[in-house]
Amino acid sequence: MYVGTQLGGDQFAKVGDRYLRQLAQLGVRHVCIDPVGDPWQWDRDILMRHAEHVDKFGLVLDMVQLPLPSSGIERQHQSPGIVLGKPGERDREIDGICRIIEALAEAGIGAAKYNFNVLGIPRTTSETGRGGAVLSTWRADQATDGDTLTIAGKVGAEEFWERIEYFLERVVPVATASKVRLACHPHDPMTPPGYRGFESRVLSSVEGLMRFVETAESPYHGLNFCQGTVAEGMEDPRSEIGEVIRWFGSRKKIFNVHFRNIKGGRYSFTEEFPDAGDMDMPAALKIYHEVGYDGMIMPDHVPHIDADNSMETAFAFCFGYIIALFQANGWDPYGA
Repeated sequence: MYVGTQLGGDQFAKVGDRYLRQLAQLGVRHVCIDPVGDPWQWDRDILMRHAEHVDKFGLVLDMVQLPLPSSGIERQHQSPGIVLGKPGERDREIDGICRIIEALAEAGIGAAKYNFNVLGIPRTTSETGRGGAVLSTWRADQATDGDTLTIAGKVGAEEFWERIEYFLERVVPVATASKVRLACHPHDPMTPPGYRGFESRVLSSVEGLMRFVETAESPYHGLNFCQGTVAEGMEDPRSEIGEVIRWFGSRKKIFNVHFRNIKGGRYSFTEEFPDAGDMDMPAALKIYHEVGYDGMIMPDHVPHIDADNSMETAFAFCFGYIIALFQANGWDPYGA
């Protein structure tokens, strides 16, 4: 395992090669960065050129994001048919996903991450942390939109599972044949039953994620394990997270790690810097190592700070924190 990071195509279009140089200077060699442009147009040549461009900066393109985003269904979602379970439309979108998976294999890119999301990432009013840093916050009892349905209407838990299982039945065999690992992000955050019409966000609980990884038998079917999101569904993340990492990690179902900390837990939390939350992050990193996890450890959802470029500055802090934890244990943080 090694330090890594992620950047969407729209973000990459804004920061360009300057940021690739910055990552190399900070010691981050492994990345998930999407090509600029429409992902439905990705083919072998586009992906190979992108990987070769990243390589010119001494970086390795470990994975990309499939056009199944974290954004809500009402924000120009790239695959509405899949997550809404629309016959015909979802089949066309799944065909496109399968073509991308095959193109990734042809381009020598061995993994892709994705979300299976309708609600997006609900949050309430931001709160302040140390030094006045602005923290992304979820207080379910303060949410004012709980009775507002999305265009999905009311959705039962098993109804949503059918959509997930239909998707997996089609794409996992293609990923397996192509030897491309598919890493699904959990639902962020866990919401109360009935919130915006959803009986349950089925991928927000540990039990739901266990069901998910057991739904399709393949070493190429697993998780983009967002430690912060998984903790958001727990009563006591500090005492619970270790065994959960061990359960998924020992089964080789963790393909990427969002190394994020929170204060609080189920229905009530703030997103923190890795050194400032409730979870013991050095202990968590040791468990990833013990179970033989072999992918990226990357920052995610950093607090907003007073800086000319808040995100880049906060991410740089997180890179340093992660690299220092590796070195304190005598491990190589950079990867081959």
